[in-house]
Amino acid sequence: MSYLRCSEAVLLLFTFVQLTAALKCVCHLCVNHTCETEAEGACWNSVMLINGKEEAVKSCLSPSELKGQVFCYSSRNVSKRNCCFTDFCNNETLHLSPGVILGMCAVQNLWCNLIKAHKQDPEEPLDDQTLVSTDKCLKELIYDMNTSGSGSGLPLLVQRTIARTIVLQESIGKGRFGEVWRGKWSGEDVAVKIFSSRDERSWFREAEIYQTIMLRHENILGFIAADNKDNGSWTQLWLVSEYHEHGSLFDYLNRYTVSVEGMIVLALSIASGIAHLHMEIIGTQGKPAIAHRDIKSKNILVKKNGTAVIADLGLAVKHDSNTNTIDIPINHRVGTKRYMAPEILDDSINMSSFESFKRADIYSMGLVFWELARRCSIQGIYEDFQLPYYEQVQSDPSVDDMRKVVCEQKLRPSIPNQWQSCEALRVMGKIMRECWYANPAARLTALRVKKTVSQVTVVKDVKE
Repeated sequence: MSYLRCSEAVLLLFTFVQLTAALKCVCHLCVNHTCETEAEGACWNSVMLINGKEEAVKSCLSPSELKGQVFCYSSRNVSKRNCCFTDFCNNETLHLSPGVILGMCAVQNLWCNLIKAHKQDPEEPLDDQTLVSTDKCLKELIYDMNTSGSGSGLPLLVQRTIARTIVLQESIGKGRFGEVWRGKWSGEDVAVKIFSSRDERSWFREAEIYQTIMLRHENILGFIAADNKDNGSWTQLWLVSEYHEHGSLFDYLNRYTVSVEGMIVLALSIASGIAHLHMEIIGTQGKPAIAHRDIKSKNILVKKNGTAVIADLGLAVKHDSNTNTIDIPINHRVGTKRYMAPEILDDSINMSSFESFKRADIYSMGLVFWELARRCSIQGIYEDFQLPYYEQVQSDPSVDDMRKVVCEQKLRPSIPNQWQSCEALRVMGKIMRECWYANPAARLTALRVKKTVSQVTVVKDVKE
């Protein structure tokens, strides 16, 4: 008996070492088709149906990705997935059952035909061109499938089908992660954010956040699809979203001034988007509270109707209120130094408190409001566009530069005296000051900012 117990103990110890040590796995997207996990990671194997054909994906999973669990469970309607914990254990080819393949093809055909039938004159024959030329097809796909479901995004199969039929048109921007392109899908413009394979973590994290249940909101960038593209020489990681021709708020304010009404509409929609991110929705189909961590004018886009959407969620953190834990991405990127809150600059932020991350967002939002208010034109009088602290630091300040200005000298962007003569600008100035307090706990909440700005709109409407 003692020998058996000893053998069992050795076996348990061996299994534990296997589960906690780094693993080598087969990886379709990696050099030499091999990757190595971090400690407590896993090998991943999956297969899904794309355009009627089975497509396999094999890779490594990090501990945080494994914690999310979505990769390790098969979907009855989409794919078969498997996570395993020994070297190269994913070196096998999974297959979908014939019944699932037939069922998925039938669902795809039915889905497309239903969309066509909804848009098509009943007297006209159905054809493929009808589907691709419908100008509202994409929005209806996104919003109809979310309002009736979990609100966590399109099914993975639909995402990949959309992504693989996009035609890139022109490059419209570059960032630390890669490039943004305007693309066409079924006659509609979409934005395609292309990450290099070096930034796989950023791509994965942003796609994961965008697909959080109940995240979709009129002031959060509309996510469409995530997919990888392998042309044989290198791999591109795509994040597809709605396209907004005005571009970022940074670009917009550089080109245009705004009226008082336009300023209030933009400020209200920015506050609304951040308030929705910060808010936890309780329930079976609930939403965790999310903090952005990189609020700035370049990460806010302007819609055609003059409202704004919050974009670039690659650094976001989620709060699990049940366990009071914070899901912080393992990412080499940090926020933008110019917009960092004082407690981040002097390293005094309490990383174990989710409220800390929300309060840092509020500080950054106050700086964005300052950029916006400077461009408000009253009787033809306005100021040039400038970034916050443009008078105190150079174009690419270091953390030390910003810490000296914000923490040691306790400076904040100057609020012009002439703003006092306009009710809306006076209120905006007051909001900014209450977002910039050195004490994070004294700052306004996003919901309070939203309510205050909305009252400015009501007051103005009554006067008119």
